[in-house]
Amino acid sequence: MSDESDGLDASRVAGVPGIEDPGRLARWISAHAAADLGELRRATLIAGGRSNLTYRLDMAGGPIVLRRPPLGHVLPTAHDMSREYRVLSALAGTAVPVPAPVAICADADVIGAPFYLMQYVDGQVLRSEQDGAQLSAEQAGQLSAALAAMLASIHAVDLDAVGLAGFGKADGYLARQLARWQRQWELSNSRPVPGYDRLVERLAAGLPASAEGTLVHGDFRLDNTLVTLGARPAIAAVVDWEMSTLGDPLADLGLTLSYWADPGDSEWLRMNVGAAVTALPGFDSPGQFAARYAELTGRDVSGIGYYMAFGCFKLAVVLEGIHARFLQHQTVGEGFEREGPAVPMLIERAHQMLDSSPLDQARN
Repeated sequence: MSDESDGLDASRVAGVPGIEDPGRLARWISAHAAADLGELRRATLIAGGRSNLTYRLDMAGGPIVLRRPPLGHVLPTAHDMSREYRVLSALAGTAVPVPAPVAICADADVIGAPFYLMQYVDGQVLRSEQDGAQLSAEQAGQLSAALAAMLASIHAVDLDAVGLAGFGKADGYLARQLARWQRQWELSNSRPVPGYDRLVERLAAGLPASAEGTLVHGDFRLDNTLVTLGARPAIAAVVDWEMSTLGDPLADLGLTLSYWADPGDSEWLRMNVGAAVTALPGFDSPGQFAARYAELTGRDVSGIGYYMAFGCFKLAVVLEGIHARFLQHQTVGEGFEREGPAVPMLIERAHQMLDSSPLDQARN
């Protein structure tokens, strides 16, 4: 069957990295999507993703979104499409807004890797200072509150009710995470990074006792949400669930704050994609955000410095893997040259978090 017989405009789909055979993809969608979406008219890589790849597929019946693993070598246990799809299916209709799942494909032959489809959600990704410039200081404060409330909602999901009780093992979560990310570092690292070995020692020595287990997003931050703006900003959807599991909710909070920036973090702002927005007037400081979360959940956040350090460590390992793929010319999109230089900065920042909790630091 030819592409033309599927109604596919090959000139608008051919050459999109990560979709090897658009005609075959179009036929698969026609055969497996519950709704009649019509022909595939265009495929566009959505910029900004640094791990799994995200595409907008313009179908005759409206847009949908495709997610697949990155190009090149994929680290063990990473980029499991079925886990993301399971979370979206479980959370649909809950207090945590997510794109509705459409279909999942385990057959790597269709586009070159397993993938899944989800509904397209209309909303903005706020990543750069230019994106954030459209927010007033009042809206920035409201968005801080919405983000804290959303993180609290994720951690309040009734696991039994949504079918996620067996989604992971919460007990010993941080110890397993520390071991896992060390293994990922060994598989990705190609250069000496000052302070890394000492950081691992400090994190291992300071591991908190096992905490309660909740659903954790694993990469919750402003630019992993789709935001609608108006008199009061709202979160239309939380996306990028590839690292989700059951674990310590404070680890989720710590990672969120490892992306957060204060106005004085000029070098950090230049290096860390997504952090610039939170330094704009009206946004909470890291300490204020942590306190807001504590008020919503009743959790003790006095040890958040450790969790922020752990978040910086995890992010450093992730970016080192992306840097390795960039050096191997296996990334698609822009901005990957910034990831490598950010790694030693994250290691240094982690040590700073262990030395001084952000709760002790006042925002100017």
